[in-house]
Amino acid sequence: MVEHVTKSFGALRVLDDVSFTAPSGSVTVILGRSGSGKSTLLRTINHLERVDEGFIAVDGALIGYRQQGELLFELKEPEILRRRVDVGMVFQGFNLFPHLTVLENVVEAPVSVRGRPRAEIDVEAREWLARVGLSDKADAYPRHLSGGQQQRVAIARALALKPKVLLFDEPTSALDPELVGEVLDVIKELARSGTTLIIVTHEIGFAREVADTIVFMDAGRIVETGRPDQILTRPREARTAEFLSKVL
Repeated sequence: MVEHVTKSFGALRVLDDVSFTAPSGSVTVILGRSGSGKSTLLRTINHLERVDEGFIAVDGALIGYRQQGELLFELKEPEILRRRVDVGMVFQGFNLFPHLTVLENVVEAPVSVRGRPRAEIDVEAREWLARVGLSDKADAYPRHLSGGQQQRVAIARALALKPKVLLFDEPTSALDPELVGEVLDVIKELARSGTTLIIVTHEIGFAREVADTIVFMDAGRIVETGRPDQILTRPREARTAEFLSKVL
């Protein structure tokens, strides 16, 4: 749940009273032109960016803050990190550790953040790699993988923490066109499996196929929200129609 979130960088208001709810097991796709606030919104959801106003909660638990009466107090960094594991994130640029193998990249966070036994996580990590089609790459290093393979490792790494919500920030924007499909196929499978996903993407066809809800943003505000068939074919707002006329 995102409630009345506002965020400014200096005089620039990047998010302006943003509210929406992503039900458990749903797929929410956020569309909008560059600079509309989409990526900043994702970064506030897992508290990589602090909000100026409003709050974000996952399963009723505030992310990054505790409430005392009417006031919110930011948590200390160790507690923020513990809460953040409920919100996984896959970035545009993969962000894999280059000195670790694929398997080690997937294992690192569950062991260091959740404190789980390495042997137990090894088994689960191999299962996640199988799920993203990379069983044969467990011992490879990121530099030996294609961009699409690296992004699939990043997805497996995020899933290994068993987050309640998984965020994708333009997951195919750094990929060569021929590699986009393999990553989108993995995300489609996650969508079918009931994982709660919030996805910022420019892939309109993909959004049409996987989204339960599409949120269209412009200038830091949510302009309209609805089902894909409504937003993409019968938008109510002129700004949405103008955007879609340029990308469809």
